[in-house]
Amino acid sequence: MRFFGLKSCDTCRKALKALASAGHSPQVIDVRADGVSEADRTAIIAQFGDAAINRASTTWRGLTDTEKAADPADLMAAHPTLMKRPVIEVDGAWTIGWKADVQAKYLGD
Repeated sequence: MRFFGLKSCDTCRKALKALASAGHSPQVIDVRADGVSEADRTAIIAQFGDAAINRASTTWRGLTDTEKAADPADLMAAHPTLMKRPVIEVDGAWTIGWKADVQAKYLGD
């Protein structure tokens, strides 16, 4: 299990705590500190498309209209913190966010 998130993200911290309580020990990739590889970025965009971009983020609000119109893969390459989080990958299967459906998948609720 690989967990893409931010150390400073409350949702990511809650998700990691819940995953640990459920017996998971994911490899944590901090998108700000560690970055996101081109292969992972490509897979995330292929799976989620435009939905992979967090338009509620501070980073998004700081972009110009021209930057906001860029391709999602280019945006994520330039600004990894724009990625909606957390993104979790297990054996090639990807999930995004920490809503009830994702929690049920990993926590068995």
